[in-house]
Amino acid sequence: MAATRRAAFRDQEYWGRPVPGFGDPGARILVVGLAPAAHGGNRTGRVFTGDRSGDWLYAALHRAGLANQATSTHIGDGLLLDGAYVSAAVRCAPPANKPTVEERDRCLPFLDQELVILAQLRVVVVLGQFAYDVVGRRLGIRPRPRFGHGVEAAAPAGLKVVCSFHPSQQNTFTGRLTEPMLDAVFSRAVLLAGGG
Repeated sequence: MAATRRAAFRDQEYWGRPVPGFGDPGARILVVGLAPAAHGGNRTGRVFTGDRSGDWLYAALHRAGLANQATSTHIGDGLLLDGAYVSAAVRCAPPANKPTVEERDRCLPFLDQELVILAQLRVVVVLGQFAYDVVGRRLGIRPRPRFGHGVEAAAPAGLKVVCSFHPSQQNTFTGRLTEPMLDAVFSRAVLLAGGG
């Protein structure tokens, strides 16, 4: 993917490698998305950075008091998260945004490690069905409620999972996901994490 550049970014050097998670190591809220965008995180090297999904996500985190600014355009832009950590189920930009089972399984150890390292974690916000399936399996949620925006599930380890539609253009341009809907998910996550 890093070999195919969007015209607007043709002069930029793409990261083009697996994209790590990002945020506060003392986070009580973990946000898990699908994968880095081909011209977002795959370009910048930071998850949900430099694309429209990230614009929506970081603006919502800022409104919830979890980010110091509402935008994220590149790694050195000054963005800091407070009480939150952002990650993805798959670490490389998948072709057509559809990871294979093999890609998903190769990336699972990274998410598993983050779940261990984030010792203060209380809530996982999943962005989309794919992330919900991965997180639900990793946390052993059984029975698992059917995915839907605002759906909550309890994990055996005491973690709470809150579902959101993914802030992709397919959802935001069509109105399937609105800013108030995303804000409601993060308000709930903050409350469940003991912050409000």
